[in-house]
Amino acid sequence: MMMNKAKCSAAGVLLLASGFLQAAAPSGWLLAGGNPRNYETGIDSKTTFGGEPSAYLKTTSAAPEAPQGVQNFGTLMQMFNATKEYAGQRVRFSAYVKSDNVTDWAALWMRVDRKGSPTLSFDNMQNRAIKGTTEWQRYEVVLDVQADATAIAFGILLAKSGAVWLTGVKFEIVGASVPVTNMLAAPTAPQNLNFEK
Repeated sequence: MMMNKAKCSAAGVLLLASGFLQAAAPSGWLLAGGNPRNYETGIDSKTTFGGEPSAYLKTTSAAPEAPQGVQNFGTLMQMFNATKEYAGQRVRFSAYVKSDNVTDWAALWMRVDRKGSPTLSFDNMQNRAIKGTTEWQRYEVVLDVQADATAIAFGILLAKSGAVWLTGVKFEIVGASVPVTNMLAAPTAPQNLNFEK
């Protein structure tokens, strides 16, 4: 499946994005993205799921269009060292997400990096994106962390306008029976040669 390069690059290079607004994010998280000043985040004790508070990511009330050549998206994210507990493992990032008036798309995302090399594994749910207004639903991203990986980044992204809430976040090692969702993985055989679907 071909990926929309603009959408993939929006989340795929967000650590090289124009800025981080750490002070505005919940403890341990960063507000980043192509144009993070168009977004705000925090903890919402009123929008709960299973009795737990949520974190929100939404466009500001007066969010301008992004400058030309800049992707208009924000992300609430974390990044950590992959070399100890997670290297050589398969990991799953899952969470419950609720959305309100997402005009373009939103998604969980995760990326595995190696120092000095292109991204090793990546998924931003582009093929199963969150759109519009939705109630709480569980989503997951599963990637292999290569033995020589150096960093893992993950979070939730919001493109253009709207709001999303995130709760019930889990980051865990899973077995080989759990399928990966890696968007960079090439198919292992030719696909749909007879155009039957």
